[in-house]
This record gives sequence, C-alpha cells and structure tokens, in this order.
Amino acid sequence: MSLQEKLDAFKADFETNKAPAAAVEAFHRSNRELIENGNADRALKAGDRVPEFTLSDSDGNLISSRALLAKGPLVLTFYRGVWCPYCNLELQALEEVVDDIRARGASLLAISQQGASSSRKSQRDNKLSYPILTDQGGDLAERFGLRWTLQPYVIEFFKMFQVDLPKIHNDDKWTLPMPARYVIDTDGTIAYAEVNPDYTRRPEPSDLFPVLDQLVLSTVK
Repeated sequence: MSLQEKLDAFKADFETNKAPAAAVEAFHRSNRELIENGNADRALKAGDRVPEFTLSDSDGNLISSRALLAKGPLVLTFYRGVWCPYCNLELQALEEVVDDIRARGASLLAISQQGASSSRKSQRDNKLSYPILTDQGGDLAERFGLRWTLQPYVIEFFKMFQVDLPKIHNDDKWTLPMPARYVIDTDGTIAYAEVNPDYTRRPEPSDLFPVLDQLVLSTVK
C-alpha cells in the first residue's frame, strides 16, 4: 500500500467514524482557505536557495545545515507534530527508505515546532533512526514560507481533540508549518520541493530517488 493510500484510508475512517461533522467541516474549510489564499505559492521552490540554519535535535545536539551539506545533499521534511496521524504515517514511510536515501549520499532530517520531549516521542512511537529538529517559534518555517496561523474556528476543534499547540510548541502562538518536503543540493539550492496546504496529501518517499540520483550523476560529472 502506498503512503497516500494509507493516508486516504485513515482519513476515511477518521471522518466517518471518529470526528464530529462540525470538526470535519472546520478542517476542510481551513484547508480550502489555505489553498485559495495561495499560501503554498509563497513557499520556497526548486531553484531557490535555502537559508542556513542550526537547530537542536531531540537530545539537545546542534545540527547545522552547512555541516550536513558539506557531506552531501539534504532531505528535509517539515511536519505538524507528534499529535498528527498523517505526519506519523509519513515519518514511518520515510524511515522505510532512509537507508536508500543515505546510500545516495544524502542526509534526512524532520523538522517541527514541537519541543524536544514531543520529538523524542515521535521517534519512539514511529521507530525513527533519523533526527527530528525543533524549529522554535516556527522561525525556519517562516523563512521557508511555510508557517501559517490557524483560524479561530479551527482552534476550537484542536482544543476539543486536546491538541494545545502553544503548550506543545513552548510558545504562545497557534501556528503550524504546511507539510513540505525538500531536497537541497550541496550548494544550498533546492533541487526538489513539494508543499501542500492539504495536510492529508503527501508525496511518496520514492519520489526522492530520481532527484537524488540526478544529483549523484551531476557530482560524478
């Protein structure tokens, strides 16, 4: 089963059997507004240069994009948090191919606004071998053009599901990154970008392989 098939199956069960109709409508409305407002159009795209960053992993170690790019390409996935089942399915799918990513000379990082304890839970629950970095306050997501502020009508249902983002993020904001996946070449240029304001849609991990293979060929030449 593909990643998107797993996401679709979860969505169908959640919306049919678990979530109140009002919550489903609020989540759909929020997605529609993000799409109609063109939020994804403002995100960094293939050909853009990425901002350098240094963020802490779940153990408090500082991870530098410059240091990683000196070794090879970088795969980044921005996700919403440990509380998001769609994100967890994506993280698991990426874990299944992390050896294939590393075999192509690339590093894989996941980035969210949640604190270190939530990141450690993400790693335990999803059995991840790659680092999760904390983007405190969503500053890096903002620089990538990914951060957005939740609408008041949808915050109500986040609270109903006991997802208190300010507490999870250790700040006072109700903000999230749009889910996004990037491949960054060693010179800091984005070789691949997939940004979707609809958090129930994610690209397949295998989409990364042709991009990484092309970067390897370019290096050999």
